[in-house]
Amino acid sequence: MFDWNDMRYFLAVADAGSTLAASHRLKVSQTTVARRISALEQALSLQLFDRQQSGYMLTPEGEALVEQARAMNGVAESLADSAAGLAREVSGTVRLTTIEIYAVTLLPDILRDFRVAYPSIVIEVDASEALRDLGSGGAEVALRHNSGPSDAGLVGRRIAANPWTLYCSRGYAEAHGAPRAARELVHHPFIGGGGSYVWPEYSAWLKRFRLEKQVTMHYGSVTGLLSAIRSGLGLAVLPSFVADRDPELVQCLPPSRGDDSAIWLLTHERLRHTPRVRAVMDFLAERLTAKR
Repeated sequence: MFDWNDMRYFLAVADAGSTLAASHRLKVSQTTVARRISALEQALSLQLFDRQQSGYMLTPEGEALVEQARAMNGVAESLADSAAGLAREVSGTVRLTTIEIYAVTLLPDILRDFRVAYPSIVIEVDASEALRDLGSGGAEVALRHNSGPSDAGLVGRRIAANPWTLYCSRGYAEAHGAPRAARELVHHPFIGGGGSYVWPEYSAWLKRFRLEKQVTMHYGSVTGLLSAIRSGLGLAVLPSFVADRDPELVQCLPPSRGDDSAIWLLTHERLRHTPRVRAVMDFLAERLTAKR
């Protein structure tokens, strides 16, 4: 059995008259085109071209097969168009639950591109502080921090490591210097808060370094905390997967060894093959992994 993909090379050389011209059309090297033609001839046990100094000329055997090759290529293009149409026709609503810091930093550009790819799917982003139960229908997809598929019936993938550490703004670093050692932290103000998901991780970090009294301001939301640190009010502890991608922020200290925090993308096993859920899971996984 021959490689169907080799028919593209066969048709390109038949139409262009040479492997060089075909390589320009296919955007591959001339060597690749020649190798694929040889492989096809070997698989079919036929010589499809006469190699002449002026170019490649179809043999009678090649002439006999070229129209069937065109028909096969047409079927392949039609199949690809049909598959794209089916993807566009996937429709419905998918509830995506996540924590606020992911909703306001990681997801906006991804969801913008998702809407273009799947205009008939409506995404409802739930960034509330309540932990939604995927098993009981509280949401279809979850993007969670440090919470793998431990609950019964949950499936998904670990997107990336996400250890927490200390950040300041570029403006703050230029004005006051970014601390580079734990002993320097007592000379800098900290901005606390970030909501019920961020603050427990953040406050545990502060306790480890005995810096609770360094917090001079407290914000009840992630958006407030991010705005404050970007403005240069002080330092804050943030998840590195988010903060390292913010051009306004500077990492002051490396993450602590042994911090196995991670980002997980999850759904329930009974939903994993539902077209709209699978579309969301696959798209998010691809884009989030690319950010890694």
